[in-house]
Amino acid sequence: MSRLVVVSNRVAIPGENRAGGLAVALQAALGERGGLWFGWSGRTVRGDSGEVHEQREGDIRYVTVDLNRTDLDGYYNGFSNRTLWPLLHFRLDLVDYDRATREGYRRVNALFADRLAPLLREDDTVWIHDYHLIPLAALLRERGIGCRIGFFLHVPVPSADLLMAMPDHQRLMSTLYAYDLIGFQTRRDKDRFQSYVRLYGGGRILDDDVLEAPGGRRFRTGAFPISIDTRHIARQAASAMAKPAVRQLRTSLEGRMLAIGVDRLDYSKGLPERFHGFERYLQRHPDQRGSLTYLQIAPVSRGDVGEYQQLRSQLEQIAGHINGGHAEPDWTPLRYVNRNFPHGTLTGFYRSARVGLVTPLRDGMNLVAKEYVAAQDPQDPGVLVLSLLAGAAQEMTDALLVNPHDLDGVADAIATAAAMPLARRKERWQAMMEHLLRHDIHAWRRDYLHALEAC
Repeated sequence: MSRLVVVSNRVAIPGENRAGGLAVALQAALGERGGLWFGWSGRTVRGDSGEVHEQREGDIRYVTVDLNRTDLDGYYNGFSNRTLWPLLHFRLDLVDYDRATREGYRRVNALFADRLAPLLREDDTVWIHDYHLIPLAALLRERGIGCRIGFFLHVPVPSADLLMAMPDHQRLMSTLYAYDLIGFQTRRDKDRFQSYVRLYGGGRILDDDVLEAPGGRRFRTGAFPISIDTRHIARQAASAMAKPAVRQLRTSLEGRMLAIGVDRLDYSKGLPERFHGFERYLQRHPDQRGSLTYLQIAPVSRGDVGEYQQLRSQLEQIAGHINGGHAEPDWTPLRYVNRNFPHGTLTGFYRSARVGLVTPLRDGMNLVAKEYVAAQDPQDPGVLVLSLLAGAAQEMTDALLVNPHDLDGVADAIATAAAMPLARRKERWQAMMEHLLRHDIHAWRRDYLHALEAC
């Protein structure tokens, strides 16, 4: 079995609090076969970028690279998050087409290639993650690296016409042809990428998964829906019910049902639309008035970016308007919280909620949807209300699927979830939970690595 090399923007260094589901899966894969995890250190330095740090735990080496402020602004804050992020989430109106940040993005990817290439062996299996590092394989190939290299895109793929709207789009997108396997979240994402290759990328589709680049190089694509550590989340949620924060939340409800949303504060999550959908629920279903409290947890992300500051202000205004028009002396319909909670506590919140609201405008997958299902009490499960535009909707077909732009539809789904009989809730939950037990995060990484090594 070849050595595994994982490359991502950030590295889950031992001792740091970055133990998400993806980190657990990748560390398990690295631990099985020995390997290397490479990426940005998270440090911003005053001098030149490129200083390398290394530490080891067991058979895993963690190698990280420092970046200075100029490089970080161009690569991460600039092109990655002001150009690629909105473009890949279908928000052409928010894309910042800045040649300077595009060059910063390429410069940092070239720096990573310079630092990583000497560490690689001919028989390594390299697995590169996400939109921050699209050109890395091509840059490694330029440096003489011939080992097997795979890529996984965690975010959605927009239509070919939207990708083509990015200036000099072929220069970036053609670098993907250097990979042996490109993994996407859903079949829909894979099909959109193949359409781009055929219409604008100069390549050919040879069969369902095999593509040929203009120069004749062949590579594979595939759909690999990412998942969660299902059993761990279920155990964590059950034990979280004893946590003080969870007990306090349940006590504060005073017997009312809870609807919950947990999202990073980002325009792709559809939070203004969700708030308006909840307001429409209050208007359309007066028979349920006072029976349900909606808690929205939305930790601030990229708080120094103007679009995110505007979003936060907008949500505060909508929340104030809803509560001003519908609250009673003993009931606040919408609780809006801009802070994070430990993951173990969140799973207790999920388990306490009769309704899980996951209604992004676009999402590659959305693991909150899966975690909400895994966290439920099998004897009294809640109901997931899920956007059709999240990747998770391809699998979680027993959720109440909604169009997040259809406020009446969202409102009626909340009412249906709140009133759903126990037997029906159990039936829907059981179907989704069985799927998540079969297709967990460990099955995901095994499926991907098996496909990559079969290339």
